[in-house]
Amino acid sequence: MENYSKARVAEQPSACPFPNLCADTPEVRVKDGSKIRNLLRFALSRMEANPRGTEEEQRRPTPDEGSQEGPQEAVGRPLCKQIIFTACGKGVSKAITCAEIVKRRLKGLHQLTKLTYSKVLEVWEPLEPAAGLDSLTVSRNLPAIWILLSKEPLDWDQPGYQAPGRYDALWAQAAVREEGGGVTGQRAGHRRKRGGGGGGRGKGSGRQSGRSRESGKGQT
Repeated sequence: MENYSKARVAEQPSACPFPNLCADTPEVRVKDGSKIRNLLRFALSRMEANPRGTEEEQRRPTPDEGSQEGPQEAVGRPLCKQIIFTACGKGVSKAITCAEIVKRRLKGLHQLTKLTYSKVLEVWEPLEPAAGLDSLTVSRNLPAIWILLSKEPLDWDQPGYQAPGRYDALWAQAAVREEGGGVTGQRAGHRRKRGGGGGGRGKGSGRQSGRSRESGKGQT
């Protein structure tokens, strides 16, 4: 592909894997370059009665990033009981982050996750058209994720269902492992063993240097 350059990329979105949804269910498409705070502002404005932003966002609004358009867009709209986060490729991890933050903000949300594939078409054009090379179209399948968050109970028999729970339990378990001598304690003990072994080649009281031995021989 050294004689080609990528001209454009066309993504063919996959169909929503969640049937029988309400018509007003918002679908948030997360891209690799999306701002998480803008996505959260829109999602919370559609599901929370009085969405409260961070202090930094309230002090410094940035019109170029859509800080003023998000809340105004949701004024007059009824609150939704469900919302969807979807992404493909490099945006998958960002979609998961948004869903986890919304679950921490709004307690009692049911989650249903589906993994699919999204087709991406890449069009490559030759660098020198006079060389007689044709344009190429490359089709790739990228992993995609669909996350449904619902205030109403979902079918817990479906694969990918997560019931509402306490989200601080994971942090409490990690703190207990560190205090109880987990991985951190083992590393510290290993360092103490290496530092206090006393079996190295250090200069001890029973070892003399070459000059001291030669001076001792001359005196005898």
